[in-house]
Amino acid sequence: MKFSEIVVKDSIITDLQVSSKEEAIRKLVGGLRSTGQISSDNEESIVGAILKREELGSTGIGKGIAVPHTKHPSVDELVATIAIAPDGVDFASLDGEDVYILFMLVSPPDRPGDHLRALETISRHLRNENFCSFLRQSKTQEQVIELLQEADENEI
Repeated sequence: MKFSEIVVKDSIITDLQVSSKEEAIRKLVGGLRSTGQISSDNEESIVGAILKREELGSTGIGKGIAVPHTKHPSVDELVATIAIAPDGVDFASLDGEDVYILFMLVSPPDRPGDHLRALETISRHLRNENFCSFLRQSKTQEQVIELLQEADENEI
């Protein structure tokens, strides 16, 4: 699975300024709403589903990265967005460190294989320190997209 297939370019936030995990999640979901990927009617329900998932255990996986995600019946296909938080956000991460890179994933409940493949693709690239370093330095949506395209092209 490639980033170009799932990440909604116009929903990418490169200067996320928030003071809490919930606020970060709301901004990411709001970005998907503003691009028409999710409806206003379902926005609060999706935020709630992601927060409920976070109660099971933080998706702050360490090294400044979080991958909040959920399955939701309002989406017909898997959609993802990215935010860069230059000042960091407390995400109750496993390593106790702030999060600077957030990948959010929302997928239909009837496509668990796609959900897992997307999480696997995201986590594989996020293990690459160079990828993460360049992502954190990205200042525009275009820079993020270029980096994602480069990652897609280097897929085996």
